[in-house]
Amino acid sequence: MLGICRGRRKFLAASLTVLFVPAITWIYLFAGSFEDGKPVSLSPLESQPHSPRYTASSQRERESLEVRMREVEEENRVLRKQLSLAQSRSPSHHRGNHSKTYSMEEGTGDSESLRAGIVAGNSSECGQQPAVEKCETIHVAIVCAGYNASRDVVTLVKSVLFHRRNPLHFHLIADAIAKQILATLFQTWMVPAVRIDFYDADELKSEVSWIPNKHYSGIYGLMKLVLTKTLPSNLERVIVLDTDITFATDIAELWAVFHKFKGQQVLGLVENQSDWYLGNLWKNHRPWPALGRGYNTGVILLLLDKLRKMKWEQMWRLTAERELMSMLSTSLADQDIFNAVIKQNPFLVYQLPCFWNVQLSDHTRSEQCYRDVSDLKVIHWNSPKKLRVKNKHVEFFRNLYLTFLEYDGNLLRRELFGCPSEADVNSENLQKQLSELDEDDLCYEFRRERFTVHRTHLYFLHYEYEPASDNTDVTLVAQLSMDRLQMLEAICKHWEGPISLALYLSDAEAQQFLRYAQGSEVLMSRHNVGYHIVYKEGQFYPVNLLRNVAMKHISTPYMFLSDIDFLPMYGLYEYLRKSVIQLDLANSKKALIVPAFETLRYRLSFPKSKAELLSMLDMGTLFTFRYHVWTKGHAPTNFAKWRTATTPYRVEWEADFEPYVVVRKDCPEYDRRFVGFGWNKVAHIMELDAQEYEFTVLPNAYMIHMPHAPSFDITKFRSNKQYRICLKTLKEEFQQDMSRHYGFAALKYLTAENNS
Repeated sequence: MLGICRGRRKFLAASLTVLFVPAITWIYLFAGSFEDGKPVSLSPLESQPHSPRYTASSQRERESLEVRMREVEEENRVLRKQLSLAQSRSPSHHRGNHSKTYSMEEGTGDSESLRAGIVAGNSSECGQQPAVEKCETIHVAIVCAGYNASRDVVTLVKSVLFHRRNPLHFHLIADAIAKQILATLFQTWMVPAVRIDFYDADELKSEVSWIPNKHYSGIYGLMKLVLTKTLPSNLERVIVLDTDITFATDIAELWAVFHKFKGQQVLGLVENQSDWYLGNLWKNHRPWPALGRGYNTGVILLLLDKLRKMKWEQMWRLTAERELMSMLSTSLADQDIFNAVIKQNPFLVYQLPCFWNVQLSDHTRSEQCYRDVSDLKVIHWNSPKKLRVKNKHVEFFRNLYLTFLEYDGNLLRRELFGCPSEADVNSENLQKQLSELDEDDLCYEFRRERFTVHRTHLYFLHYEYEPASDNTDVTLVAQLSMDRLQMLEAICKHWEGPISLALYLSDAEAQQFLRYAQGSEVLMSRHNVGYHIVYKEGQFYPVNLLRNVAMKHISTPYMFLSDIDFLPMYGLYEYLRKSVIQLDLANSKKALIVPAFETLRYRLSFPKSKAELLSMLDMGTLFTFRYHVWTKGHAPTNFAKWRTATTPYRVEWEADFEPYVVVRKDCPEYDRRFVGFGWNKVAHIMELDAQEYEFTVLPNAYMIHMPHAPSFDITKFRSNKQYRICLKTLKEEFQQDMSRHYGFAALKYLTAENNS
């Protein structure tokens, strides 16, 4: 409130100054033109040296007064200009816009005068007038293709969401990979007042594929040229951003610049901050034609409606065709063509102040743009080296980028109060389910976890998979948290087939994992491993949700449901593919059991055959899994029979049975009510049995559990009585649900439980 009053006092003072300073000045001058009560003429004709009234001192005084008068007039002119600018930004002068203004800078190129009027970062309420309505939707278009670009988009969006105070509508021109990743991410992110629309980038390839392009962005680097044709015809304006952009201010400030466009200005661009288009970077360097230094297209303001009326599509095509006759290809993708068009039609451009696109490229001149951090609004990592670019201040820029890279995205799910959000069916269903829970229930947190929506980033790293021609391929499925990361390399060495992993990480841990994976020759040599990040939320480890995520995103007809602590025997992948054919898994409901063993030694000479494993069992180096603490979990496998078995054999379900199995990809999901430790696999095996799966033990397959420190969840189970009570309650409710769903056949589960 105090700040508002100060702002009003400043405005009133400026107004009074404009009104009273001229009056006071003229009174002063008028009084000074009397001598002995008589008026003294200031006319040059009457003030000749021969006049008896003329003296040297009076002449100097008069000249001094005239100089002062001109200074006062100049000050008044500046004040009147500032006052008129402030009034022009009032609600009555902005076509119904009634919110804060976010732009005081003019795109004139006079950076010194611009900086004088800029308030760093987020604009305050004081001294600013409406230019963007409070609930006006800001439209942003981004071209995104592939796995790595999808990660970059997330960081860009985080920086925008962190500062924003307006609803956002993202228009994502994406290939099939990016669409799958980002659609899942935004669906599970559930950020209020954010809408996402996708446009198929692959359908646009034919529009630009005729243009040879040497830029590392490939064909997707040309797609900004066709946005007038791609985006909805009723969309009038849009901010277009590269994926390697980081915002350091509210994007509404940039949106407000549209109000400054005049005449035929339809493109808002920042001047290129290198000498590229001057053609002096190296000998025989021949860039595309550009106006002066040219413009960088990492940040573009597009007036789509006017561009369509100008026949933009025809304009850029004709220009590209003409220039390609001599240039042969583009070097900087769409940027070359934009600049060639602008060279011929300079009236199209509104030049944005340089701080709307601080370019950290090689040979950058961006330091001449910013004087201090208050001038930074948008940072553009437009060097192929990205964060490794050489720049005197790169550490500051890198830290700003890392802030958003590792920022907890869950904190950005904040409401925009006073701005109604579009109805979201998923969000409404979630709220309804949560409202039906009893918050006084001692097991409320367990029950709530079942409905928690975890932000999910699929295929965090590059993924490639070619389906096997015989349709027998098997994917290893597992889940893990940060404390099991060291198992990844070992599993990749033991299993050469495809792997689907769900990792439960925070945003910061996800970046640690990325650095770990990129530094591992073993992991980087494997492209058939799908890493799916499920971001942390809540107090429990959502083990069955993680399994379901990993299961859902496999590309093979079969899957091996394992755990991250187990190493499969060498050659298990090929053995399972043969077993799939031998046991006709495609046409039968079978669950193939891989017998589980364990060692208490951190260093183990891994057995290379069944005979070697049996020898180690006899010597006490290996044990059947959990035989000493949870015998019932794997006893039905019948290890005594397995020792001598040479053919697969069938076993029956028993209470608490939880083997590791190979099944078809259409098997039922894990029940999400079980979190942390206890009954998460048992419930799944029970449901397989209820659906009449046949359990078959493979005679020449095995897996070995490696030792590790107890997990946090098993520690809670052992030490917390209420934890055990809630697990027992959830187990009973699951059995009741089974009875309702499967009827009379499910009664055996209740009987077996009572007898165990």
